[in-house]
Amino acid sequence: MLPALLQAEVYQWTDQQGRLHYDDRGHENAKVLNIDPGISYYDVEKVFDGDTILLSNGDKVRLLGVNTPEIAGRNKLAEAGGDAAKAWLKQVLAHRKVFLQSDVEKQDKYQRRLAYVFTENKEHINLELVKRGLATVNIYPPNLKYLDAFLAAQRSAQQARHGLWGYDAYAPLPAEALDEANYHGWKRLTGIIRSFKQTPKHVYLQFSDTVSISLESVALFPALDSYKGKHVEVRGWVTRSKDRFVLKIRHPADILLLP
Repeated sequence: MLPALLQAEVYQWTDQQGRLHYDDRGHENAKVLNIDPGISYYDVEKVFDGDTILLSNGDKVRLLGVNTPEIAGRNKLAEAGGDAAKAWLKQVLAHRKVFLQSDVEKQDKYQRRLAYVFTENKEHINLELVKRGLATVNIYPPNLKYLDAFLAAQRSAQQARHGLWGYDAYAPLPAEALDEANYHGWKRLTGIIRSFKQTPKHVYLQFSDTVSISLESVALFPALDSYKGKHVEVRGWVTRSKDRFVLKIRHPADILLLP
């Protein structure tokens, strides 16, 4: 038998200003919410950017499986699409309650709670960001619960040129064109894999002597020989070390085979 608290009905109603309210007592024109037992609902206290929110219980939540462009902040410039993603998230979560689903990892290195965020009517916020082209898929094993749905949504958004897929800032860049002026931020690099290199700590697919791809979670990838000679697009963040550029990826889905 469920505890009495879980059996209590929760009512939702809207005031004359259009604001949503929730109560455990009836109200004129109120409707009963169908809340699954064991699910905790939270008010959203603040939206930091397109993929990070603060709940009313004080938890800072990083949305799993997605990444939105940066907004302007201390020591960083705004990226194309960052303000649009934040504005959409603020609008959709205003006066709404959310519940969370976790994956394998519960927190990131910044002690933020990692979660898939759903509204009370079960709208999957992480997935909606991808569908609208406001976010790219951010694959971070072992958190792969909704990966297939995210990738399908991303393909559709890209084909329709929704959101950031229509911005010049995120157009594919030939690997040989990478330089000190243009390597910052999330990139789509294209080129032919010439070779691979393995060190005690890292495995690299190499476009050239100066541009390579670092493979994390190597066990998830097929045989490295299968990439040699292939024309590919890879997606992720580039780092620079002296005169070399490295793009790190964690999953084979971040490498797209091109004609």
